[in-house]
Amino acid sequence: MTRTIDINCDLGEGFGVWTLGADAELMSLVSSANIACGLHAGDPGTMRRTVLLAAAHGVAIGAHPSYPDLSGFGRRAMALTADEVYETVLYQTGALAAMVRSEGLSLHHVKPHGALYNRAAGDGATAEAIAEAVFRYDPSLWLYGLAGSAMEVAALRRGLSFCREVFADRRYLSDGTLMPRGLSGAVLEGVEQVSAQVAGILGAGKVVCGDGREIAMDGDTFCVHGDGVHAPAFAAAVRRAIEATGMSVGYLERT
Repeated sequence: MTRTIDINCDLGEGFGVWTLGADAELMSLVSSANIACGLHAGDPGTMRRTVLLAAAHGVAIGAHPSYPDLSGFGRRAMALTADEVYETVLYQTGALAAMVRSEGLSLHHVKPHGALYNRAAGDGATAEAIAEAVFRYDPSLWLYGLAGSAMEVAALRRGLSFCREVFADRRYLSDGTLMPRGLSGAVLEGVEQVSAQVAGILGAGKVVCGDGREIAMDGDTFCVHGDGVHAPAFAAAVRRAIEATGMSVGYLERT
């Protein structure tokens, strides 16, 4: 059977009259959309329009909850307690799900955003709070998270379907976590770099880290960040790299 690999992208990250990213173009290239829920970006109108755009392209719809950090785009660390993490993830998931349900559609997954995602990768209490919010809301949802992270442990503990995420446009540290954005080279800037990283993960099951070391890496979905200026070119490159292996592009079916 041909293996299916998902391509996910963070979308709907405009706010009011301010727009960000080539959402319409990206929707034709990806198979899953993580839609901002209003606390790092997005607003009710943007959320609904992005849901409809995803539906028009047959793209799986996911909630993309974050820290309540609109001015920092959700990329600043915040000292939320586990209860506060649970509540903010549940709140945002419910808001996006209302938009989805009102259009006769179904929510497919939840993927935390930015600093919350990074914290949950290594902090068990944060990961447990996120997984619990998803489980309590709808245990049939997929939880997207860093492959091999604390989020995977927390999801599997509850019987949630976990989608192991690897990154097409970010550099890794040798412990398997993402290189912090403040470090030089953390964000890949060329199509050739992105293509090589994806091909290495799919072919050899390895990724070259920022320090030059290789580590094992495998996943079910590749992330392309929608706010990058080269995002459409990167998404197209990821799709080509997947298809060059004989694999197909598509989202993971709900269980």
